[in-house]
Amino acid sequence: MTPILATSKVLSVPSRNTTPGLIVMVGDNDAGAFGTYTQAGQNYGTTLLWTLLLLVPVLFVNQEMVLRLGAVTGVGHARLIFERFGKFWGAFSVIDLFILNSLTIVTEFIGITFVLDFFGISKIVGVGIAAALTMAAVSTGSFRRFERFAVVLCLLSLLLVPVLVSIHPPVAQISRDFLIPDWPAHSKLSDVMLLVIGIVGTTVAPWQLFFQQSYIIDKRITARFMKYEKADLWIGIVFVMIGGVAMMSFCAALYAGKPEFGNFTDAGGVINGLSKYAGHTAATLFAIALLDACIIGAAAVSLSTAYAIGDVFKIRHSLHRGVSDAKGFYLVYFGIVVAAAALVLIPGSPLGLLTEAVQTLAGVLLPSATVFLLLLCNDKAVLGPWVNSKRLNVFTGAVVWVLVMLSIILTASVMYPDISGAAILETLGGGTALALVGYAITLMLRERRRDGASAESGLAASAHSKHSRESWRMPPLDTLPPPNLSLTKRIWMGVLRGYLVVAVGLVVVKVIQMVFFA
Repeated sequence: MTPILATSKVLSVPSRNTTPGLIVMVGDNDAGAFGTYTQAGQNYGTTLLWTLLLLVPVLFVNQEMVLRLGAVTGVGHARLIFERFGKFWGAFSVIDLFILNSLTIVTEFIGITFVLDFFGISKIVGVGIAAALTMAAVSTGSFRRFERFAVVLCLLSLLLVPVLVSIHPPVAQISRDFLIPDWPAHSKLSDVMLLVIGIVGTTVAPWQLFFQQSYIIDKRITARFMKYEKADLWIGIVFVMIGGVAMMSFCAALYAGKPEFGNFTDAGGVINGLSKYAGHTAATLFAIALLDACIIGAAAVSLSTAYAIGDVFKIRHSLHRGVSDAKGFYLVYFGIVVAAAALVLIPGSPLGLLTEAVQTLAGVLLPSATVFLLLLCNDKAVLGPWVNSKRLNVFTGAVVWVLVMLSIILTASVMYPDISGAAILETLGGGTALALVGYAITLMLRERRRDGASAESGLAASAHSKHSRESWRMPPLDTLPPPNLSLTKRIWMGVLRGYLVVAVGLVVVKVIQMVFFA
């Protein structure tokens, strides 16, 4: 073998086993993210940039756990929940994913209409072309062809950088606000808190968990290539940070001292603002980046739904298969895209209400998705030597509790729009105290259960992990022993079930009131 061929073969290994992390990360910088990040910049300048930095470890830990599950088990996220936690939680996870994803895809097409308005293109023609492109890119029957299409869209997301540069923002101020937490002066606490929750919800979304795990499996990646996948994930996170920082920063600089500062409308308003203050070129680049984000977002979110439904109902679900060979998989994908595009084109559709519903439901449902991710990654029958470490469990547990607290605040704000800052602080303080008490009780219960047998099993697991960790694969699901759900876990799962029933119910009631009685 010649040196050139040998080198190309070595370099092809990481290229063949990367891109899931990049696609899932950039796919989440979609229409909703464009609206949230630009709103933060236009209304509060760069004072909330630090929230993005805080989300970096959350993004990595969540998606790294999903990466391990996909590479080691070879089974999709939805099916694992069904098999390990029963029909209630399995059905709940798939149904809420389907509803939330369907609404999210509607917001992607809403974003596309903003771009069409700017370029003066007919909505019917433009939305139809965008929907056809989104469906055609996925249905070629070639995994590699779709992946190339997605990577091109990922690279186009960097068009936000020249927009930022063209506005000449204060780099020192951006760096300071990115690294040092600050709070917008003379602002209403409840409004800022809701925007922070929106930033969390748009950056860490439930669909990402289902998409990446199934995509890892579809690409046939195993634990041997874990280091490449982690590097790929970091690349995706860098893309997310570039996009988020760019949008907050150029909106802060663009509207500073202008009448529009503090009066955000939507991403369409940002396009018009760029055209007015920065020139047609900057507005055009932003519009193309928004269109790009909407298409990759619609494709990734639709795929996560189709993967989950195919996984649960055990129908063929793979991008390696053509439409004729995986009819059910593509029927779900096409159906969601067509329905979302049609809804956007219906005159009088409550598009603003749908956008608000997406953000609210995402905030309410995200804690449950993270809880099951954490439980699965501590299931030794599922992950064997790849289970979480104690440090990772402590960190993820803290993240889950923060998400729960933010979810409670978001739900309360939907029911009581005039909620005061004092009430929010009291909720956060009470929740923190409750978390500390719960953690102390959990530690006490664990201490009582410790004995010599557990120590021996720990040593055995350690030895096992040293010798065969990379080659370990989960046995067939139907041969696994039932999950070991302790009393503590059952209690917390019961509490979570009760909270979700109440929170989702309240949100549904509020939406009905706004539609029929407003």
